Amino acid sequence: MLNSRKRLLRCASGIMLVLGAGHLSLLALIARDDVTGWADRGIWAAVPLELAGGADPTARTLQNEVAFWAGPGSFSVPLVLLGCLVWHLAGRGVAVPAGIGWGLAAWCAVGGVLLVPSPFFAGTVAGALIVLAARKKDGSEAVPGPEAARDPEAARGPEAAEA
Repeated sequence: MLNSRKRLLRCASGIMLVLGAGHLSLLALIARDDVTGWADRGIWAAVPLELAGGADPTARTLQNEVAFWAGPGSFSVPLVLLGCLVWHLAGRGVAVPAGIGWGLAAWCAVGGVLLVPSPFFAGTVAGALIVLAARKKDGSEAVPGPEAARDPEAARGPEAAEA
């Protein structure tokens, strides 16, 4: 059975994975022509960099750039990677720092306010779950009692006594 910290982290990572993968999937459906055009023009020509500030961009060029920044250049890839990392750490029993959760929640709250309506607010739930998991005590951790203050061997826990 999963302990509560692991369950919270797995839920948070699931939310992040669904948000990131869902965003990329929607891009593949909505901007399919732009994405397939990147392969035709060459991957380096997908979103050309124009430093000289030449001619005004065409609607097609702007649509291509929007497709890039809404897909592989967006939050979705890092969000999927963060979701995979949190899943992995939860499986190993490693606590994710609360600061990661606070940062994710704040970023998603600001994104949700700026881009209404959007599923950005679901990311605040994932951030809150990470914060809650960071504050939970793992069920396997031994909490030293009052005798630990008098006996240094007892403060190290039962595992140290068996070794």
